[in-house]
Amino acid sequence: MQRRHFSAAIGASIFAPGLRAAEQGVSDTEVVFGHTGILNGPLGGQIKVMLSGAELAFAESRAQGGVNGRRVRVVSLDDELKPDRAIANYEKLLGDGVFGFFGCVGSATTAAAAPLLMKSGAPWVAGYAVADSARDRLKGSGFFVRATTGREAQALVQHLTTIGVTRIAMAMLDNPGGKEAAALVEAALASQKLQAAASVAIKGDGANIPDAASVLAKAAPQAVIMYLGGALPGQLMKASWALGYSPMFYGMSIVAGEVTVKVAGEKARGLAISQVVPYPWSESDPTTREYRRLAEAAKVPVGYYSFEGYLNALVLLEALRRSGRELTRPRLLATLRGMKMRVAGVDLDYAANGVTGSRFVELVQVTHEGRFVR
Repeated sequence: MQRRHFSAAIGASIFAPGLRAAEQGVSDTEVVFGHTGILNGPLGGQIKVMLSGAELAFAESRAQGGVNGRRVRVVSLDDELKPDRAIANYEKLLGDGVFGFFGCVGSATTAAAAPLLMKSGAPWVAGYAVADSARDRLKGSGFFVRATTGREAQALVQHLTTIGVTRIAMAMLDNPGGKEAAALVEAALASQKLQAAASVAIKGDGANIPDAASVLAKAAPQAVIMYLGGALPGQLMKASWALGYSPMFYGMSIVAGEVTVKVAGEKARGLAISQVVPYPWSESDPTTREYRRLAEAAKVPVGYYSFEGYLNALVLLEALRRSGRELTRPRLLATLRGMKMRVAGVDLDYAANGVTGSRFVELVQVTHEGRFVR
């Protein structure tokens, strides 16, 4: 397993010799969280940017003396989005003495590890690309910041039908998360008395993209909703254009607009994406301005992925602050279960359903330069 550190380096164990913690993962001077997710390849690049964004907030907190006198540190392992590796990583991190988990990734990996995580009693905060059904398996110990995939699907379908688009197709990852996303889009379409014009499942390596583009071209929908990561959206768009088919393309929030433009070129302009965090380039919000200041100083790319990581970290830091100096897992869990807060103009309320704090979804367009406009 590949170990990565996004804060202070550690040795063979979580704590330095001689430190004794009242609660696993907590010492007088720090609290340690674990992370498992994909860290290499096209999808891994997005996750590393997100973790870098979170580190901006954690580093700033450490510079100010930490939370209740403790600095937050994250220890990260690569699981390649493979459930067996994710379970092994969770077991290793728990064995090494982490207090909880932060920013973990993936639907199948989270669902597979859910029994272990629930049994451990470790708080699990701010996951990414986790299907709604997998979220529910962590209810009581898992807390998501980003809106659900179902909420994104509703927002996209409502927007399209409002502007008169009724022939809508889907292009989803050929994995459990993608299949669930497809079902959620179908449910959103059904609420408008519509059915998908076509549905294609794209393999992670993109090997079947030519066939998928052909299916879409034959169905000739007005718009295609994509739940695809890395370079796949751009590759699908290029393959469709090569067949003379140019629908409107809409991406769910896992679609990286910057990457898509690099792959598909200038013709990708007009791609619309449902974002689940606010506009990172806002001049009116002080939290957003502070994020950009920190990102530019640390040479972290300013964008939706690093901003999401930053906001996720702010939520965790606030929960730790409210939990007080006598930090325990049950105390942090109790804090999170009843927590309401506002960050960067977004309201979060975990008391409402116990799993997901935000319902925020905003559609933005990608320019030919890979920038975003509202």
